[in-house]
This record gives sequence, C-alpha cells and structure tokens, in this order.
Amino acid sequence: MNPRFRKREDNAYGMTTSNFTGVLLNTSFTLPTNSELNQSCSLEEESLQVPFAIFYSLLFLFGLLGNILALWVFFFLHSRRNSVRVFLINVALADLVLVACLPFRILYHMLGNHWPLGPRMCKVVGNLFYMNMYVSITLLGLISLDRYIKIQGVRVACCRRLLKGSNWSIAVCGILWVFSLVAVVPMIALAEGNEEQGKCFQYKTRTNARGKAYFNLLLVAVFWMVFLLLVVSYGRIAWRLLRASRDKPDLPNATRYSRTAKKSFVVLFLFTICFVPYHSFRGFYIQSQLSETSCETRRLIDRTNEVMLLFSALNSCLDPVMYFMLSGSVRKATVKAVSQVFCVRHDTTTIINSSTTELRRTSMSQASTTVLATPRGSIGLITTLRSQTLHPKDMP
Repeated sequence: MNPRFRKREDNAYGMTTSNFTGVLLNTSFTLPTNSELNQSCSLEEESLQVPFAIFYSLLFLFGLLGNILALWVFFFLHSRRNSVRVFLINVALADLVLVACLPFRILYHMLGNHWPLGPRMCKVVGNLFYMNMYVSITLLGLISLDRYIKIQGVRVACCRRLLKGSNWSIAVCGILWVFSLVAVVPMIALAEGNEEQGKCFQYKTRTNARGKAYFNLLLVAVFWMVFLLLVVSYGRIAWRLLRASRDKPDLPNATRYSRTAKKSFVVLFLFTICFVPYHSFRGFYIQSQLSETSCETRRLIDRTNEVMLLFSALNSCLDPVMYFMLSGSVRKATVKAVSQVFCVRHDTTTIINSSTTELRRTSMSQASTTVLATPRGSIGLITTLRSQTLHPKDMP
C-alpha cells in the first residue's frame, strides 16, 4: 500500500495498527455468570406467591398436627411391636422434619420471593426438605418388601428368624439415616457458584455444578425403582387375596380379603398422584439446568416444577389420615386417646367398622393375622391363611 494512503487511514481511525493491536491484547472479555443470566431472565411470578404461601401454610398445619398425633399413637398407644411399626415411626419422623421446613418456604413467598436468612440457611432448609422426602419414599419401599416377603413366606430358616423380630428394621433405618446425612452434608457445605443474594428455592442453572445435577438424577432413579417395587409387591399381594376370596368364597374372611386388596390399590393410586407427576417431570427440569434454554422455556419449567412439588409435600399430610382410616387398631387407639383428652366417655368399639369387628370373630382361630403397611404409612389388615387351609397349588 502507498505510504501516503496508509498514513491517511491511520489518521482516520485515530490510531496506528500497532496501537490497535495493543488495545485488543490489554482488553479482557468476561462471560456472564449464572447469577447474571438468571437476573437477565426474570422467573418471578407475583400471582403465584400468595397461593403458594397459603397452600404451604395449610400443609404445615395439617402435617404438623397429624404426624405428631401419629407418633404419639405409635409410641404410647399402639401395642404392636414389629418391623412395620419401626418403619412407620421413621416415616412419621421424616414427614415431621419435612413439614418443619415449610415455614421457611411460607416466609419466602410472603416476602415476595425474598430470602433474608443467608445462602447457608437456604441450603440447609432446601436439602433437608428433599432428604426427608426421599427417606420416606425409601422406607415405603422397604415396607412393601417386608410385607411381600412375610405374606409369601420365607423358606430359609435363618432369614425367617431374622425377619421375625424388629431388630433388622431398626438397623436398616439407622443405616438409611446415616447414609442420607452423609450424602446431604456435602450438598450444604460446598458452594455451587450459582447462589443469588436474597434468593432461595429458585431455578438454578447447573452448567458449573454438574455433580449436583447428576446426584438429583440418581434420586429420580431411586424413586422409580421404589415405585416399581411398590407396584409389584402390592400388586402380587392384592392378586393373591383376590384369588383366595374367589377360589375359597366359603372361608370366614373371604370378603375381607377382597376389601383389603382394593384398599391396597387405592393407596397406590394416591402415591402415584402425589409423586409420579413430580418425578416424571424432574428429568426435563434437570436437563434444562444443564443446557442452554430460552427464557420462556425456563419460566414454564420453573412454574410447573413448583406446582408439582406441592403435590409431593401434600403426601406428608395424607399419612396420618391413612393411619386412621385404614387401620382398625390405630383408629381405636386414636379415638380412645382423644376421648380421654377431652374427658368424653365413649365406647370406642361402636365406631369401629364391621371389617374390624370381623377380626374378633371366633373364626379367626383358623387364620393368622399379618399387618400390611400400605404405601405412605397407611395400614391394611391382611389375613393370611394357614398352610392347612390354603393348598400349596393355590399359592402364587
């Protein structure tokens, strides 16, 4: 190029080529952080803040009263000493801790989705909420497995002696709690790099915290394994009872078998309504956290996830209701306790339904009663026939 034109070009841009290169080398370009990206895409929905606060308040009220009453009944009034009682006590404890986390969510929504307690407290509340939800789910799987094994019978003598008492269930629950705490402590202690000042329970990208996202996927896989176990266990138990009531209609408690089998399906239905929608959507939620998604898509995913989480929290309130409705022994103990508290002289046997009364008939000498804990802590009574009543060929 002609030096005269090059000089004119340098003067037009106000700098020489060497100066321009120096500016480029000395200029630093920074990518936006996750917090800045979340702030640029507002996911707040003011119209949902008050409804969420109201719903969580109701869940807290009924869940707190119901689970405290359930623990009182199990510890002081319910006389059965078996593995199911141990599992149900732990389910009620997990539900109670989960319910104790709800006031923090209520406060968050009442303050316009503002968190005044700092990021550390946010991690404690959030991780404890999910930890106890999955502890409850795992305990339900253990209850279904325990009932299925005992209904089907154990042919190995050492296993039969082990499952006969409640010591094994105490050990399993202890291991489950220790493992859960060991898993949740790093989640609370380690920083993810996507915290926002004054925010909690909000949608977070996981591009720089993939370990937490993969751990959440593992929890989703655990849920589906437990759900499959519940369906198979209670499905086979219900099928056996329906088959016994159909093939042996002259047995004293044939109608009782059919009624108990139908209760198992009802509780499975409630379990499905509360947990399956949330975990069916959870995979899409985690995938959106790991990839680049549009602002509108993230807003829709966040709202859907929050609504489905309400259904999961609702299940902690349904447990005490199922204890009372589906178990004659728990219902009797609860009514007796309430009558004593309010000094009401009431014959509790008059409110026990006919299905409970049937258990007291003399025909029960021909059968042995096994307690079946249906999903989420509800209890049904299954009368398993002795070997001399049910021919081996009738066994499933």
